[in-house]
Amino acid sequence: MTALVDAHLHLWDPRRFRYPWLAGLPALDRPFGPAELDTGGHRLTGAVFVEAGRAPAQAVDEIRWVERFAAGLPALRGAVAHADLERGGEVAADLRRLAAIPLVRGVRRNVQDEPPGFATGPGHLDGVRLLAGHGFTADLCVRHAQLPEITELVARVPQVTFVLDHLGKPPVRDGGLDPWREHLRRLAGHPNVVCKLSGLTTEAGPGRGEPADLLPYLRHALAEFGPDRCLFGGDWPVATLTSRYDHWVAVVLEALAGHPPAHREQVLAGTATRVYRLPPA
Repeated sequence: MTALVDAHLHLWDPRRFRYPWLAGLPALDRPFGPAELDTGGHRLTGAVFVEAGRAPAQAVDEIRWVERFAAGLPALRGAVAHADLERGGEVAADLRRLAAIPLVRGVRRNVQDEPPGFATGPGHLDGVRLLAGHGFTADLCVRHAQLPEITELVARVPQVTFVLDHLGKPPVRDGGLDPWREHLRRLAGHPNVVCKLSGLTTEAGPGRGEPADLLPYLRHALAEFGPDRCLFGGDWPVATLTSRYDHWVAVVLEALAGHPPAHREQVLAGTATRVYRLPPA
């Protein structure tokens, strides 16, 4: 089986934290911890926890809770925390608190449901700029229509490394490639952006998660960013809505078919280790 660094792993517990987005998703509205993680036999040599959409005021408590799992899950070597970056300079104290937690390597302010102009608004721009002082990355959870705005954001903050989650959520369900392809190409033109190969089966929905449906998107991302700027993400447990972990691994491996072993190693482990500055296992 394949050894992986999973750059996009969620853990949550609705008994402990409030997750508004889980309302109406009974299959996910329950605790998911390391004991439930089934990789289909693939070995995780590293994993990055990504904030799971709990109430904003619980962001630091969420990371402290995840820290407790690190001893029992040695692969857990990094975390991406939530911060209200739109508060601009006022978020500085929150970032200092996060920087004092060794597990934290980056921040994600989910903007996929925010109005146009949010990501490039002055408050959000100022908050994102503060990430550089802590060496934090900025994960970007956006929908494909937001890619032009995100491209403006990354151009205006070149000192921060941005990680695009889920290939920018292309319209897989409709089988649409354009204008997503051109938008992704323009975003990839900025060297401070990397692309997470994750989340496509959820975007595809039932009945469109086969390799033939997904490979055009993965291959385009690999061509535009290159293997040294692409990283594997399992998006567990969200992805369990539509597929198994080992199915997604198989699709990514098929997208990498024909690439030399060094490229495969970059996507499956090396890029995530570098970008998130993960400590040795």
